Amino acid sequence: MATAMTIERFLGQRHAPYNLVAHQRTGTSLQSARAAGILPQKLAKAVILKEDHRYVMVVLPTARRLRLNELRHKFGRSFDMATEQELRQIFSDCDHGAVPALGAAYGIDTIWDDSLRSAADVYFEAGDHEHLVHLRTQDYLQLMAEGMHGTFSEPLFSQ
Repeated sequence: MATAMTIERFLGQRHAPYNLVAHQRTGTSLQSARAAGILPQKLAKAVILKEDHRYVMVVLPTARRLRLNELRHKFGRSFDMATEQELRQIFSDCDHGAVPALGAAYGIDTIWDDSLRSAADVYFEAGDHEHLVHLRTQDYLQLMAEGMHGTFSEPLFSQ
């Protein structure tokens, strides 16, 4: 499948310069980073939350963990995790578990972690378990310019 049609269309409409990085089939974002030979801090992962009847995508580096209570407090909102069934419906053009970290493409509000700024390049799932989309960080953040951002994550591993 490579790139989900929604992502391909969104990036094309915005003339965003990107390329695809192929890797062996993986099941987690950490495995994808390893298989593609990139640092986990450069791979953006998406966490889908629900507030009332709306969805929100939270984007942070794979090398970090979401502090959900801090996110709730920082933005004064009451988020809960979306269900697997909801994810399948929202991302119907993607393989299960390969959610692209680009909420605007799916009409979903996005909140991104400021730690995404730390690398010159960013990668995210293309919609399957064998490809990543690669963009310069400045181009990626420009695509998410309408989203809110802040610091609400912590490293997965001690440094």
